[in-house]
Amino acid sequence: MGTDDTGQAPEGDEDPRLTSLEERLRKAHHSEAERTAPKTVRNVFTGKGVSQGNRALSAIIGTPLGGLIVGFALDELLNTRPRAMLVMLFLGIVAGMVQIWRISKERAE
Repeated sequence: MGTDDTGQAPEGDEDPRLTSLEERLRKAHHSEAERTAPKTVRNVFTGKGVSQGNRALSAIIGTPLGGLIVGFALDELLNTRPRAMLVMLFLGIVAGMVQIWRISKERAE
C-alpha cells in the first residue's frame, strides 16, 4: 500500500482503506434500508386487524347459530319442543360474547 511513516497515503493517491470503508458503509446502509423498509401490503384484506374482524364476525354468527341447531336437535330427541332450543341459543349468545371479549383484548398491529 505505499504509505510513509505517518500511516498516510502518498500525496495524490487515494487511500485504498477509505475506498474499502466507503464501499462497506454503502453496503451496510443498503442492507439496513432493506431491513427497516415498511412492508407493502398488496391486498387490503390481509393483516391482523382484518383477521380479528373475521374472527369476531364468525363468533357473532356462528355460536348462536350452533346453539340453535344443537338445541333444535335436542328438542327433537327429548321431545321438549322450545325449551332446549332456547337454552342452547342463550348459551350460544353468551359464548359468542365471551369470544368477542377475548378477541377485543388482543392487540391489532
